[in-house]
Amino acid sequence: MLRGELYDANNDVNLIAERNACKELCQKYNTLPYEAVKERKNILHSIIGAAKGSFIIEPSFWCDYGFNISLGDNFYANHNLVILDAAPVVFGDNVYIAPNCCFSTAGHPINVEQRNKGLEYAYPITVGDNVWIGAGVTVLPGVRIGNNVTIGAGSLVNRDIPSGSVAVGVPCKVIKQTKQE
Repeated sequence: MLRGELYDANNDVNLIAERNACKELCQKYNTLPYEAVKERKNILHSIIGAAKGSFIIEPSFWCDYGFNISLGDNFYANHNLVILDAAPVVFGDNVYIAPNCCFSTAGHPINVEQRNKGLEYAYPITVGDNVWIGAGVTVLPGVRIGNNVTIGAGSLVNRDIPSGSVAVGVPCKVIKQTKQE
């Protein structure tokens, strides 16, 4: 899975156990009273693989494994964040994510026989420093988003976005280069 090769997430007992444990923690996190800040933070620290500094993730939050997620300093994610982290998902410093965003490292083969066997693949996602991701954005497997980037609301990011860009659309395309490269 971590090598980007096909794997069977539906029948591998170890992967199922790891996902179930993570989803139980996510469920607990999402059902705590909002004012239970310390308990929610403790749960997030037990889910997230690495956090460089301060971060906030508003409920609800779901991920598959958690241990493949790395957060830079000053990370903020608004409500309804989904990270399917079968491969590493790395966020830089000063990353802000609007509501209803999805980062999916997992994909399924075009080959029907492989797909019907439940096989899938996972490619890492990397988000640089000083990135704003608008509401309802989906980032697909293998994408790298550079530093100083703004991704417009509703975008489907299916290819790399270079540093110093404003990018929007379905599929997401660079519409402007900024001087902050």
